[in-house]
Amino acid sequence: MTYSGEVTPGGPPAVRELDHLTITKVSVGPMDNNAYLLRCGSTGEQVLIDAANEAPRLLELIGDAGLAAVVTTHQHMDHWVGLEEVVAKTGARALVHADDADGLPIEAQTLTEGDVVPVGDCALEVIHLRGHTPGSVALLYRDPGGVPHLFTGDSLFPGGVGNTDRDPQRFAALIDDVEHKLFDRLPDDTWFYPGHGRDSTLGAERPHLAEWRARGW
Repeated sequence: MTYSGEVTPGGPPAVRELDHLTITKVSVGPMDNNAYLLRCGSTGEQVLIDAANEAPRLLELIGDAGLAAVVTTHQHMDHWVGLEEVVAKTGARALVHADDADGLPIEAQTLTEGDVVPVGDCALEVIHLRGHTPGSVALLYRDPGGVPHLFTGDSLFPGGVGNTDRDPQRFAALIDDVEHKLFDRLPDDTWFYPGHGRDSTLGAERPHLAEWRARGW
């Protein structure tokens, strides 16, 4: 089945099989948050991006294979409601950028720009994107046999960057980081997976960067 990235609250997950990594996307909670379970094809090691809500459902998705880590993309509560229970029941490491660590309900190991989060033999590069929150991150997987895959939390969506509460300084920080750290570095076929809603590619969004800057959100 072709991966579409379409998921609905309470609905079935969307599964994408890459050569070395399986990506399972599911929508959880009342705010239609996306959670992403990544599994290494060679080792079976698993990492969860955003234990956003519905911990029992996430634990069922994780199954008996265990969980090495949970990366929280940013400190907003709708992205960590299930974190404490998932960590307690799996023994996974909780990871978050240092600038957002004080917003989580449990102690977490801290990340910074350029860190690498292993998923078995695969790797996620940490990209710090200021603005939506002080410590928001994106996670980049460079598929050796395919296109890059980018997990953007609430910093980048189809149609624009994340909410900065119309604060000009926060917006400037976010649009600058998104443009220079993502669009300037990565090709158009980079597929990105946001914290809510549908996926997109950088190529589909690139023509609108100037429009986003002009409107200020």
